[in-house]
Amino acid sequence: RVCESNNTQQWGTTNKYKVICDMDFLRNLFSSTLGLGSPDKVLDELTLEGVAQYIKSGKCKNILCMVGAGISTSAGIPDFRSPGTGLYANLQKYNLPYPEAIFQIDYFKKHPEPFFALARELYPGQFKPTVCHYFIKLLKDKGLLRRCYSQNIDTLERVAGLEGDDLIEAHGTFYTSHCVSFCCRAEYNLDWMKEKIFSDDIPKCDKCNSLVKPDIVFFGENLPVRFFTSMKMDFPRCDLLIVMGTSLQVQPFAGLVGRVSKSCPRLLINMEKAGQADPLLGLLGFGGGMDFDSDKAYRDVAHISTCDDGCLALADLLGWKPVHLLIVVLIVRLPDNQPTCRSV
Repeated sequence: RVCESNNTQQWGTTNKYKVICDMDFLRNLFSSTLGLGSPDKVLDELTLEGVAQYIKSGKCKNILCMVGAGISTSAGIPDFRSPGTGLYANLQKYNLPYPEAIFQIDYFKKHPEPFFALARELYPGQFKPTVCHYFIKLLKDKGLLRRCYSQNIDTLERVAGLEGDDLIEAHGTFYTSHCVSFCCRAEYNLDWMKEKIFSDDIPKCDKCNSLVKPDIVFFGENLPVRFFTSMKMDFPRCDLLIVMGTSLQVQPFAGLVGRVSKSCPRLLINMEKAGQADPLLGLLGFGGGMDFDSDKAYRDVAHISTCDDGCLALADLLGWKPVHLLIVVLIVRLPDNQPTCRSV
């Protein structure tokens, strides 16, 4: 009976262990299938220092940057949504039905005057690149940048030295313009559009007299085809995503943060946190939004600062002599008639 009792106890213990193992297996299978659970951390620490160590480890060869209006505010260009100072908060003089109407394609076709008046104020060529723009160019020079996805239409990425293949201008560009007539679609260059805008003329097509619009994407228009084709190639290969100066409120651009792999670190440099996952979906482990603060956070870093300060701090941690970035910016911003010294 003692042996029988011991065997019974052993059988019970063995089967209890088996049940626990089976439950663990099912739990892991369920978590893996539905994308639940807590993946292993991919950074030593969820700080800017941790990101710098990751870059210095040599694991980064395909960095993607996603940038918005916040990277150009230090150049004197307002962003869109900042209370009091943002573009949308200062459009009263145009008597718009609502601020966003200035970039609505249907409103533009009926009332183009407000847009072209604003375009005169913000036209490319009147502003110089920032530290942040040159930091992105530095990533390219170091052989680390795969591509920069920009929401901006100010062309400062190009002025800083990025070329066409380095850049996806998700919301279009001022470099080219087209007649809005579907039957015409005549193309015009930057100089033609600039002459029209600064002569106070509403640009009209030389062929059909319809409106001519810069190739920037208005609400109600499709994004450039190249945005979608490049997105499918770039984001699965990304090994570090750097998001700067954007509220991540406009789709489909905002959704790009969820297109990198789950092992890809994501760094946000911004004046406030953005792009965070819905709290309920975050608890369930769904969605590709940023997770900076939960117990399950493992790859997302929020560095709250201006974009320029964040880039200088990261360059310093990487040993890239950030003073060089400042000197480049100072040289570029000197008046054209001032002598410059290009040695550092």
